[in-house]
Amino acid sequence: MTSRFSPFDPAEYLKRDEAVLAFLSEAFSSRDAQHIADAIGIAAKAKGMSEIARQTSLSRESLYRSLSNRGNPTLQTVIAVLNTLGIDLTVCAQHSSTSGD
Repeated sequence: MTSRFSPFDPAEYLKRDEAVLAFLSEAFSSRDAQHIADAIGIAAKAKGMSEIARQTSLSRESLYRSLSNRGNPTLQTVIAVLNTLGIDLTVCAQHSSTSGD
């Protein structure tokens, strides 16, 4: 008897806004640009890539390509997609284990 496996699609688990936010926060904490781009792509897929493309005026194919683990989206694309997902991109100081004056 052989086992059949279906490909895992994390987008299927990002139904609530809180789940998308937690998913993207974790990706950003990795500080890995390819992982972050891929995570944004997964979140966009969860909302509907066609809808994201329509709202950002970017092509669906371009979004799939740039928002993958091999993609390199522009900051403009990242901000547009995050805005469409209802997420603001903010900055904060890094936490360090040493304190200095």
